[in-house]
Amino acid sequence: MKTDDLIGLLAQDAGPVPTRTGERRFALALLVGVALALAWVQGAFGIRSDLAEVMAMPAFWQKVAMPLAVAATGLVVVFRLGHPGARMNGWWLGVWLPVSLLWIWAAVVLWMAEPGARIPLVMGTTWRVCVFNVTATALPIGVGLLWALRGLAPTRPVLTGAAAGWLAGAVGACVYSLHCPEMAAPFVAIWYVLGMGMSAALGALAGRHWLRW
Repeated sequence: MKTDDLIGLLAQDAGPVPTRTGERRFALALLVGVALALAWVQGAFGIRSDLAEVMAMPAFWQKVAMPLAVAATGLVVVFRLGHPGARMNGWWLGVWLPVSLLWIWAAVVLWMAEPGARIPLVMGTTWRVCVFNVTATALPIGVGLLWALRGLAPTRPVLTGAAAGWLAGAVGACVYSLHCPEMAAPFVAIWYVLGMGMSAALGALAGRHWLRW
């Protein structure tokens, strides 16, 4: 059989490719992942009873500003990594810039604080469990994102998995903040970022196996 004949045979039943399939997969993954993460936080820890009052405080939005910004830009990065040849066009900067700004802000807070207050600002009261809690909250979101990416065509599975884990960690940090009592910038700059980094490491490991062609 000639090559042209083979191509014609394979293509004769081909139909139009559905539009926005990737976007729908990502939306579904995030919707289900966030719902499961919320259920986990509610069941394991409980949402803060004073959440409405806390959300009226600037300190709460200062705490979640970094993960929200990372999530917004990270979604674009992960989606583009799922498409071969797609350019980042500076979107990588948005993944790291919010963390860098948070670290600068945390350093200023520590520098201005009294010496005796610096350790409490860093350690808070939940430092022992924060990294695990953020990572665990991010887990269903990360699994959903990897499922969405398997329906696309990522050519760099480890990098794509790491980016998906970083995004999941940012969204998970936002969800976990609905329970977390910590508000200090130095605490968030260390323990939240470590939780996001752990999620990224798990994503890289998973992407190496799940996202290979």
